[in-house]
Amino acid sequence: MLISLVVPCYNEQAVIEHFYRRVADHIATAEYTYELLFVDDGSTDGTLPALRRLAESDARVRYLSFSRNFGKEAAMLAGLREATGDAVVLMDADLQHPPELLSRMVSLHRQGFDQVIAQRTRTGDGALRTATARLYYRLVNRFMDVELVDGVGDFRLLSRRAVRAVLTLTESNRFSKGLFAWIGFPSTTLAYENAVREHGSSKWSLTGLFDYGVDGVLSFNTRPLRAALHLGSTLTLGAGLYAVWIIAAVVVGGVDTPGYATLLAAVTALAGVHMVMIAVVGEYVGRIYHEVKRRPHYILKEDHLSARSAPALTSSAGSKGRR
Repeated sequence: MLISLVVPCYNEQAVIEHFYRRVADHIATAEYTYELLFVDDGSTDGTLPALRRLAESDARVRYLSFSRNFGKEAAMLAGLREATGDAVVLMDADLQHPPELLSRMVSLHRQGFDQVIAQRTRTGDGALRTATARLYYRLVNRFMDVELVDGVGDFRLLSRRAVRAVLTLTESNRFSKGLFAWIGFPSTTLAYENAVREHGSSKWSLTGLFDYGVDGVLSFNTRPLRAALHLGSTLTLGAGLYAVWIIAAVVVGGVDTPGYATLLAAVTALAGVHMVMIAVVGEYVGRIYHEVKRRPHYILKEDHLSARSAPALTSSAGSKGRR
């Protein structure tokens, strides 16, 4: 059995060789063969030279390098397209995905599971971050057509037929957590303790995490549009009832002192609701805009076969360069 390890990299110079040694040491005694496929997502440090050295010294190492930063979603897609193994494992290069779990994941795969999903505990996370994450998953699962599990990320093993299923999904705005859940197939989870990043710092900003969360909600349902319809209908009904009450009060008691503060608050609130509704519609329109342009997910600058390969366009559909 050949296992392909797909490893997206973005400015991982400080850890990439240490990651390679950890993986090689662990799999040296494994009962399966493997290949290491690194995807350089437009790194600006010494990540690409390090990948060249590894590919030159070990025939099991291959790499792809993007012409710029296209985002982790594009890097994972490129790795899945290029991987040749009977099963594919997606994992990060920062060692927060422990290589020591690989043998257990392969063992579970041999029992018939098409997806073996690593689920990290939140040991060591702050109380605020844990509470926020749990609240997020609780809310999004009320809106999404697929179920997301707290602690489950991209670290997982996919069988060959699961990989083929994922590759049939060619949308531009990719949210892989949802895509993996959407394809189905027999799955199991494998819990592991939260690992600390050994070198460097996270590439995710607070804004990036928020945008990623919004992508998750909007990528798999149209319920926010339906919610906007319900909210607008409720406000319209409330305004109508309020108007009837005002007319009745005038008929019974005459004209009272105008409520300027109430009127200003109501107008401001309704304007805010309108802006939110327009923003929700705009998000969906923006996604349609990206889809119809059908730009490639990424552009290759170089791979392990040629250090000076010409830029090669991949199949259609675009992708945002966000991490």
